[in-house]
Amino acid sequence: MARRNTTTYGFAKTSGLLNAQIRKASESRGFAQSRLLTHWEEIVGADVAAIARPVEVSYGRKAFGATLTLLTTGANAPLLEMQKEQLRDKVNALYGYNAIARIRITQTASTGFAEGRVAFGHAQKVDKPEPSPEIKAEAHQVAGDIHDDGLRQALERLAGNVISKSRR
Repeated sequence: MARRNTTTYGFAKTSGLLNAQIRKASESRGFAQSRLLTHWEEIVGADVAAIARPVEVSYGRKAFGATLTLLTTGANAPLLEMQKEQLRDKVNALYGYNAIARIRITQTASTGFAEGRVAFGHAQKVDKPEPSPEIKAEAHQVAGDIHDDGLRQALERLAGNVISKSRR
């Protein structure tokens, strides 16, 4: 019998080790398929994924279909409300049948405010105005004795920020 040579040397893929925990965590929220969570942007599109996240799938008593709860911010709730049917169709296409009958939109998480602190997008980086030449000269004088170029430049930026803030 030929012996199979392996290249893993006894190591397993992380995804294989975590599958059971991920499945357990997602099923506790009603997500039978964790793909709805992991591929949310691909399912609903980048524009909707930027303003909403799936929170829970709940199954009602004696009701056909489940309710998908989406978390969004206050200003985006009316936009999602108008797109409920399209979203429901896209999510049901993932399942292959009408698993989701209703979509509920909430501005906080279904269990309270602690989970409602979700950052939906990256904050835009604000460009700071360039300090005046006088401030630059003063900052250069403060950090002038440092021999390491990287450290000196960092200290000059810090000194420039402190000086310009103190003069406001």
